[in-house]
Amino acid sequence: MKAISSTTVKRLSLSRFYSSSSSSILDDFTEFCYQKDIFRATKAMESMENLKIHTDAVTYSQFIKCCIANKAVEQGKLVHKHVFSVGYQPKTFLINSLLNMYVKFKLLDEAETLFDQMPERNVVSWTTMISAYSNAKMNDKALRFLVLMIRDGVLPNMYTYSSVLRACEGLSSVWQIFTCAMKVGLESDAFVRSALIDVYSKLGELQCALRVFDEMVTQDSVVWNSIIGGFAQNSDGDEALELYKRMKRACFSADQSTLTSVLRACTSLSLLEVGRQVHVHVVKFDHDLILNNALVDMYCKCGGLEDANIVFTRMGEKDVISWSTMIAGFAQNGYTREALNLFEAMQAANIKPNYITVVGVLFACGHAGLVDEGWYHFQSMKKLYGIDPGREHYGCIIDLLGRAGKLDEAVQLIHEMVVEPDAVTWRSLLSACRVHKNMDLAIYAAEQVLKLDSEDSGTYILLSNIYANSHRWEDVARVRKAMKDRGIKKEPGCSWIEVHKKIHTFIVGDNSHPEIEGINKQLAHLINRLKGYGYFPDTNYALHDLEGEQQEQSIQNHSEKLAIVFGLMSLLGEKTIRIKKNLRICGDCHLFAKLVSQIEHRTIVIRDPVRYHHFKDGSCSCGDYW
Repeated sequence: MKAISSTTVKRLSLSRFYSSSSSSILDDFTEFCYQKDIFRATKAMESMENLKIHTDAVTYSQFIKCCIANKAVEQGKLVHKHVFSVGYQPKTFLINSLLNMYVKFKLLDEAETLFDQMPERNVVSWTTMISAYSNAKMNDKALRFLVLMIRDGVLPNMYTYSSVLRACEGLSSVWQIFTCAMKVGLESDAFVRSALIDVYSKLGELQCALRVFDEMVTQDSVVWNSIIGGFAQNSDGDEALELYKRMKRACFSADQSTLTSVLRACTSLSLLEVGRQVHVHVVKFDHDLILNNALVDMYCKCGGLEDANIVFTRMGEKDVISWSTMIAGFAQNGYTREALNLFEAMQAANIKPNYITVVGVLFACGHAGLVDEGWYHFQSMKKLYGIDPGREHYGCIIDLLGRAGKLDEAVQLIHEMVVEPDAVTWRSLLSACRVHKNMDLAIYAAEQVLKLDSEDSGTYILLSNIYANSHRWEDVARVRKAMKDRGIKKEPGCSWIEVHKKIHTFIVGDNSHPEIEGINKQLAHLINRLKGYGYFPDTNYALHDLEGEQQEQSIQNHSEKLAIVFGLMSLLGEKTIRIKKNLRICGDCHLFAKLVSQIEHRTIVIRDPVRYHHFKDGSCSCGDYW
């Protein structure tokens, strides 16, 4: 028998050692991947790289899932480099996993490069890219990729068509894509139908969306979420809530998407009590960031600041939307110092403010008259946060200067704006001119508003009243004639109040409410009581084409007064009276609400288009600065 040399023995031993070591490392890597231990899995992969060994595609895909879950971009790039190293040919399945990873990381350039390098692309490859472009609002590219996909001989599936439909920007392209889906028998597919509902909703074609929904033989939760979300996003909260009730009657469970849409519907309708009921269902998804953000937003916009702050404080995860929503909530509800303190806490938490955050901060400064602080934040936003001032930021500062009586500075800033001022900007200046009785500038501002929005009834009325205050009756007649010639009518004041889960509406001059007789009687009695506290109707807020007693009666019948009295009659005990109105609250109704809160020992919250007023013990959260 031939003897084996010592050199050969060493080589065999070394070979067995590396074989054993390689097997052990591969086992470790697999175990760490399935344990979701990304740190140790990465270490094992580095050892595999050194030994030039690889594992199977399924294990790599598990590691990629760990990278996505942990937002581990660098580790994701490492595995990409590793699987393309010498001696390994990654399968299409694995490359698709990497493609999906880059899309989830919003690294579309890297995804495109990888896609272009793929030797073979299947329906998953194409659909991943089309979906990415659609989600990124790169709609032209999404549609172009569909054409390239078909030319490449790859047949689109239901996921492809659902992504492409959402990229459509007009009804003609919607119909073309849906026709293609019909040709391959996907017209009844739930994903395609859901996307069709989404795109119709995006285009404001809600009845088309509802027809598609009602035509379906069977609905699943995806389709229910699409139709409810469509109406909620288009501010049709009533229909969204009605569909939610239908969904529950059909025995479908609400998920995070459903509840987010329902909360949005509650927000648009100021239905705080309904929102609180939805909150009960949110608890099971306690760690869902988007849902918690929607909950904070609902409470803020329904005037439930304490509830909003409790939810915000308890959130385990907060993003810039969470902070911005709470800051804006404090600001709009008149809690300026709380808004600014929270902004400081946000910066201390190393959360970078965004465009909306700064709008909330400037709004807070504007409605508290903090001119110097507001100017500081406005002038430093570009330098500190890299945010260019937009119309909303300029609007807040112009409003701040106007309220403070710095009208010349406000006009100068308007002319220096880097973006074209819109009607909202000029309306802010117009309102300030009325408060500070600068008639000439008010006329100029009103003319600018009407150039941009010739149908704005509020500006005509305000201009008419400014002329009337100066006894310029010919000008009053000219403005009223212009309104008549254009068919423009004053938008009637309207207030809504929720009582026992039902919305009651009050409109100036409308006596259709079933309890209006009792409401008017109680209102007259209440006004007589308030006169003992120094209240007298301020007819400056009435139409100037009415006579004395008519002016006083007009002021008495303002919709928020009727809603407040109905609230006092219907909501007994210590319950807060919450009202939403379509027009900015006038000075007379503001004083009325303050005095009622004092003598009736009730909290009254009124939400107008600009802000929220919390009346308690004879004072308002706005500090009479609105």
